[in-house]
Formats: sequence, C-alpha cells, structure tokens
Amino acid sequence: MQVLEEKIAHLIRVTEDLSEVVARQETEIAMLTRRVQMLMEREAEREAGTAGQVFLGDERPPHW
Repeated sequence: MQVLEEKIAHLIRVTEDLSEVVARQETEIAMLTRRVQMLMEREAEREAGTAGQVFLGDERPPHW
C-alpha cells in the first residue's frame, strides 16, 4: 500500500511540474506571437512607405 501511495505522490508532483512548464510555455508563445505580429506590421508599413522602390541586398553602391 505504501508503494502505491509513493507512486501516486510522485505522479502528482510530476503532473504539477509539467503543468507549470506548459503554463510558462503558453505565456512565452503568446509573447512571441505578439512580437512576430508587430514585426510583420512594421515590415508591411516599411514596404508601403517605399512606394515601389526595389532594394537588392547584393547591389553595389553607386560610387563603385
């Protein structure tokens, strides 16, 4: 009987620990989702503000 009580106590502790981990991950995922959304909005605004200009990352500056 004592062995079963020990196993149940262990399982309860593990379940509570996992629940805390999941709760932290949920909070972190929500924060990261908000950040990604903000970055996407900034990029959309930046693209809209360039008015059709094309920027090439490997393009040499005009003085070359």
